[in-house]
Amino acid sequence: MEILRVENLSKVYGSGAAQVKAVDGVSFSVNRGEFVAVVGASGSGKSTLLHMIGGVDRPTSGKVFVEDTDIYSLNETNLAIFRRRQVGLIYQFYNLLPILNVEENITLPLLLDGRKIDPQFLQELLETLNLKGRTAHLPNELSGGEQQRVSIGRALINRPALVLADEPTGNLDSKNSNEIVELLKLSNRRYRQTLIVVTHAHEIALQADRIITLADGRIVKDEVIRP
Repeated sequence: MEILRVENLSKVYGSGAAQVKAVDGVSFSVNRGEFVAVVGASGSGKSTLLHMIGGVDRPTSGKVFVEDTDIYSLNETNLAIFRRRQVGLIYQFYNLLPILNVEENITLPLLLDGRKIDPQFLQELLETLNLKGRTAHLPNELSGGEQQRVSIGRALINRPALVLADEPTGNLDSKNSNEIVELLKLSNRRYRQTLIVVTHAHEIALQADRIITLADGRIVKDEVIRP
């Protein structure tokens, strides 16, 4: 079943001779539960595409449908609610709040949304992410790998329709990178999360169900690895 549809999506910066097309007429769809890797050289438009899919950066033209909702037809308030409830974002640099501990950082999206915490699901997440003994720790008391696990927990706590990860292992060593990829794959399988990962790492891309390759803002290859 289709969960995401991108139609002729474009993002243009500047004008005239200085105009740059970061994303140029991209169209594709993703099924529920699919794990898609988006690859390409630096400057190919990968991160810009991901941010438009997640409602973070408005496109110049084109449409993004998530569960049949045209997200850019929403006003700013409803778009913010959509992002909070339907999208889990994982970044390379974690973006944790330094004054909040592990549990508070993970549950922040629920608190911002005025929703109750499901203690059973929170404990399940903490156990899955191997963070049960670290809940009271602040970000500066954690390793890079632990901080990224917290950001994964924060992305999953709302049970979003889409989990979008932008170079999630780019700031980690190989051991922690492997652990993060395994956790993302586990969330994809256990919670049927639809996972889209932007990565430069060939070995990560090869673990996806499908690889979309961008060049100069356009899709040049869309290959199913695992049906």
